[in-house]
Amino acid sequence: MLTDRRFAFVGAGNMAEALIRGLIASGAVPAGHITASGRRRDRIERTAERLGITAAPDNARCVAGADVVMLCVKPQVLRPVLEQVGRDIPRDALVISVAAGIGTGAMEAQLAPGQRVVRAMPNTGAIVRQSATAIAAGASATEDDLAVAKDIFDRVGRTVVVDEVHLDAVTGLSGSGPAYIFLIIDALADAGVKVGLSRDVALELAAQTVMGSAQLLLQTGEHPGKLKDQVTSPGGTAIAGLHTLEAGGLRTTLITAVETATRRSKELGEAAAAYTHK
Repeated sequence: MLTDRRFAFVGAGNMAEALIRGLIASGAVPAGHITASGRRRDRIERTAERLGITAAPDNARCVAGADVVMLCVKPQVLRPVLEQVGRDIPRDALVISVAAGIGTGAMEAQLAPGQRVVRAMPNTGAIVRQSATAIAAGASATEDDLAVAKDIFDRVGRTVVVDEVHLDAVTGLSGSGPAYIFLIIDALADAGVKVGLSRDVALELAAQTVMGSAQLLLQTGEHPGKLKDQVTSPGGTAIAGLHTLEAGGLRTTLITAVETATRRSKELGEAAAAYTHK
C-alpha cells in the first residue's frame, strides 16, 4: 500500500524521525521515496545522511510531487507553514498532521478545496516503535486514506481510528500518558530503594514489570481486573499493596489526571486554532 508512494515530511524533529525510521525499517517505504524539510538546514542534512533520505532546501520543494505529506510541526508553526506551502501541496496528495490541537477544518481552510486530511495523535513511544496513536478523518478523507494513515502509524506501534471530537481525550490519555507512566515507574523504583534494592536494580525491575504487564494485557485481551485477580492471592502481598493504593486514591488520581489533561488539550487547541485563523 505504501511502497510506491512518495512521502514529504515537513518538519524533521523526533516524531518525524521516528516515523521515517519505522517506515524504512519495516520495508514499507524505500528511503529514496522520502524527502524532508525543516527550519534547521544543518539538522535536516545530518538526518538525511543518517537515514538515506533526501533533504529538501525548503518546504515548497519538499512537498512537490508528494503522494503523502506529513506535517510534523508544532501547532504554533502550522499556520505559517500552511500559508507558505498550502497551495504547493499536490491536489491529490493525502495530508497527515501530527500537530496537536489543530482541527482538520482549520487545516482544510488553508489547503486546496477538497484536499484530503487526516489528523493523528501519536506519543513518544514512536521512538522505540511502541506508540499508541489515534487517527481521525477530515471532511474529504476516505476509508482508503484512513487505511493508509493507519498503515503508517502501525509501523511505529498500535493505531486506532476515532472521531475527531475524541482526539482531546486521546491527548489526555495516551498523548500525555507516557509522563504518567514514567512517574509511576520512578515511584516504584523509589519504593524499591526504600526497601533495600539498589537504584539500578529497582529501576530495571519497575520498568520491566510495567512493560510485561502491558504486553500480557494486550496479547491476552483479558480485562485488567481479571489479570489483577490472577496476581492477588488471599491474604497475600499483592492484596495488601492494592489496599494501600486504593486507600491512597491512585485510581481516582489517574482518572482526574486524564480529565485535567483533556481539558488542557481543548484549551490549547482553541488557542492554537484561533491563532491559525488569524
